[in-house]
Amino acid sequence: MVHDREAPSTMRAAGTSWASTHGVRRSMQSNRSKNSGPEVAVRSALHRAGLRFRIHYRPLQGLKREVDIAFTRSQVAVFVDGCFWHGCPIHATRPAINVEWWATKLDGNIARDRLTNEVLTKAGWRVLRFWEHVGPAEVVVAVVAELAQRRAKSASVR
Repeated sequence: MVHDREAPSTMRAAGTSWASTHGVRRSMQSNRSKNSGPEVAVRSALHRAGLRFRIHYRPLQGLKREVDIAFTRSQVAVFVDGCFWHGCPIHATRPAINVEWWATKLDGNIARDRLTNEVLTKAGWRVLRFWEHVGPAEVVVAVVAELAQRRAKSASVR
């Protein structure tokens, strides 16, 4: 099927891009799933605070999910979620074109995040999620407090 590059996705041939326009496709290809600006800023702030961690870590065998920042000894998983992709209640928007596809995609992301939280929590991990608009210093304060609480709890168990 021959179609204009700017044609809606409902006009596309099988096997071609899901994007509604060529511009949308270019924009989406430039989005990072790892090492986003906010994630790198948080990692840098945590490192400056003297904390050491794993990045893009798979905490459970068989779970096809990666933790953005993992403190493996304390079992603390930190996610830095993008407002658009993960449904921030303050900043999330929904595209006006290709509405059904985007609703399925974005709602699926939110459901996957909830399931990830549930699975990790049941496995003994503490899950901390921060929106991309939260300042790195605020994230560091919360992470340090959680790590201290987890360490104190494990010390009292011994």
